[in-house]
Amino acid sequence: MASINPTLSTPANCTADFSLIPIGSQSASFSKQVADIQRLMQNSGLKYQMHTTGTTVEGSWDQVSQIIGYAHTLIHQEGIARIQTDIRITTRTDKVQPMEANIASVQRALAT
Repeated sequence: MASINPTLSTPANCTADFSLIPIGSQSASFSKQVADIQRLMQNSGLKYQMHTTGTTVEGSWDQVSQIIGYAHTLIHQEGIARIQTDIRITTRTDKVQPMEANIASVQRALAT
């Protein structure tokens, strides 16, 4: 195994949009599992926002990665044997920009 460069670290702040997709479920409905994931998010202490096709979560790289892993474990424990997840992650090093700031920026552009 290659050694990890000790001068590298994970980004301090990131925003991730993720969507878990159960494979092989007996039902087309996934609302119970989505609700369970939202309870997990509520208990995490991280800033998050559910939307129609997933959840956006904000925190450190390690926190965000961990909570997505916990969501997988939670759904596996509910009997879903296979899960595919789409994840889109944003990091910035020039400034801290919370997810609300991204939305506000677009709203300002719409207003002009």
